[in-house]
Amino acid sequence: MGKVKIRLAKETDAEEILEIYTPYITNTAITFEYDIPNISDFKNRIKTICSKYPYLVCLIDEKIVGYTYAHEHNERTAYQWNAGLSIYIDERFVSCKIGIALYNSIIDILKLQNIQNLYVSIASPNIKSERLHQHFGFKLCGIYHNTGYKFGSWHDVMLFEKYIGTHPIKPDYIKTIKQIDTKEIDTILKKSSLLVKLL
Repeated sequence: MGKVKIRLAKETDAEEILEIYTPYITNTAITFEYDIPNISDFKNRIKTICSKYPYLVCLIDEKIVGYTYAHEHNERTAYQWNAGLSIYIDERFVSCKIGIALYNSIIDILKLQNIQNLYVSIASPNIKSERLHQHFGFKLCGIYHNTGYKFGSWHDVMLFEKYIGTHPIKPDYIKTIKQIDTKEIDTILKKSSLLVKLL
């Protein structure tokens, strides 16, 4: 075990990505999803996100062990300079700094897209996720109390935010992921892959 690679996700990655996501659905309240999505729907989710935002996977020896993606924060036009983030790591690799490597990549790419603000919702408690986001400078900006019901309990959701832009008076238009130079993306991904620490 040893070769690490971070790359953009493809629809054909859906089964491997869903393998990572499934235990979070069935065993935790980290996601509020109840049912495992079928593979067709999951491919469509990936396709939709990849049309505008970065969707990244981390591979160790050609096997996907973690992924992160950005998504629309709110559908109203004035919110277009914001993005939400989600991240999931194979529980066998949570100590390998894969989350740090993936977030380092996706944040740098979102800056190239002219995104200004990032938002994350974390079901409470989730100490590992809180620490990851605090590591990257996310700040707690609010809490939804008793907002999600799963496994017989009500759960709070913590809202975190991070500014990655300068909030200019006239912001540049948002670029889609397809408008970003692939060489710039590759440079970011290769650099970030070095942050993974295999045990």
